[in-house]
This record gives sequence, structure tokens and C-alpha cells, in this order.
Amino acid sequence: METEELSIPTRLGTLHARLRGDGPLVVLWPSLLMDGTLWDGVTSQLARRWTTLALDPPGHGRSEPLRRSFTLDECAGALLDVLDHAEVPTAHVIGNSWGGMVGATFAARHGERLGAAVLMNATASAAGRRQRLEFGAMLGLGRLLGGVRPPLTRSVLKAFLGPTSLRERPDVVRHVRDSVQAVDLASVSFAVRSVVPDRPDQRSLLAQIDRPVLVVAGREDATFPVAETRAMADAIPGAETWVVEDAAHLVALEVPHVVAPRVTDFLARHD
Repeated sequence: METEELSIPTRLGTLHARLRGDGPLVVLWPSLLMDGTLWDGVTSQLARRWTTLALDPPGHGRSEPLRRSFTLDECAGALLDVLDHAEVPTAHVIGNSWGGMVGATFAARHGERLGAAVLMNATASAAGRRQRLEFGAMLGLGRLLGGVRPPLTRSVLKAFLGPTSLRERPDVVRHVRDSVQAVDLASVSFAVRSVVPDRPDQRSLLAQIDRPVLVVAGREDATFPVAETRAMADAIPGAETWVVEDAAHLVALEVPHVVAPRVTDFLARHD
């Protein structure tokens, strides 16, 4: 299926995006340290029914580098800019981790522009001490080593992938390794600071959501364990919850053949 490359101006810089398919719009926002190719295995199936727009998030991939920190409200505003650029009144939103937080914030702040949201491997809670230390150490190590990435890559692999993917999915391991090795550390440092230590507790905000939401957890996710993801779902009125077995923090990359049919069914029910 043909892919069109786009550049979209937003309040957080120009974002690169990959457009596929035809039909109602689905916008996909990935995790920290990942770009829009995270979604390739899912969009190949979703694009049979929808137009998929997979973003390289601010400061990542081929999007414009970041030069400052930001808020999740600004990210939701950037997503609004994407819909305005596409000249569509509403769209479905799918997000992983950081993207899930953005999707939730968008649903609460701009629900009139949302069809349905799928929030994968995300949280509505502020970062705990362990997570702040882990992600701070990752970036500090990368800067200290001046671009020598293997120690940083090992830390990310441990945080993002569980035993099943590390043991049985070398293509997934390779994808994560290549993504980490390609990041601009100066740029993504702003994103990590904004999404990890500086993120607020969003549970009271998410109580305002009145759109259909599917919250997805990975059974092996060490970054946002199932209990934390369930707490996010509990904060959203009427949210559905699904736990994906044998996958961790990047379920759409790890098991797209499992994720795509369930997401297709959910979005089709709320088109």
C-alpha cells in the first residue's frame, strides 16, 4: 500500500507524518524515543478501512527538533493543529505511552473533535521516583558518552520490551535499537523531561472524558505495569480495558497481528 510523506505545521514545530489508506482519519502518536514507524504493522491493516496518519512526534524522527519543554496540553493542541491541517472535524486517535497520554488529554480537552481513542501502555499518574531516576539516568548516560549508544540502548530495551519479545522477536529488538541509536539526544531530552518528571497527575482531568476509549496494557510492561494502566482506565468513564499477553510497553510493535484486529473492531463500533 502506498505511503505519502507529509510535513504538518503545529505549535510544537513541524511534524513529519506517514499517510496511508482512504476513509475517516485515524491519527497515531508513538512512545518517547520512537517514531511513526512504530505503527507500520498496525497501519498496514487499519488503512484498508481508514486513512492513517502516523506521526513522528515532536523532536523525534524527521520532525523538527525540540528546543524547549512542553506540557501535555500543548501536545493535545498540536494534535488539534494536525486535524485542522487535514481539514477534518473529527478523527480517531491512537497513542502509545506518551501518545496515550496525549490522546487522553485530547479526549478531555477537545472531545468534540474526537471519534474514539485507543490509549496503549499509558498512564494518568505522575511519575514515581523510580521512573524519574531511570529515565534521567538513561539520558544522562547518553550525554555523558557523547553519542556512544550501546549502554543507553540496553537501558531502553529493558524498559520497553519484556522477556517474550527479547527472547522471540529479534525484529522488534532491532527496531527499538535502531530507533534509539537514531535519536537526537538534545532534542529528545526536552521530551523526556516533559513526559516523565514534569508530567502531572491527570486522573481528575480524565474524569471529564465522554468519548469511547479503549485502554490497552501489556502484561509484561515494566514501565507502566497493568495496575497503573488499569488506574488510568478507572479514571475514564465507561472506558474499556484490554490486557495483551506476551507483550510489554510497545504492544503495537511487538504483536501487531494481535493488536490490529482488536483496534479495528473497537474503531468500527464507533465510526
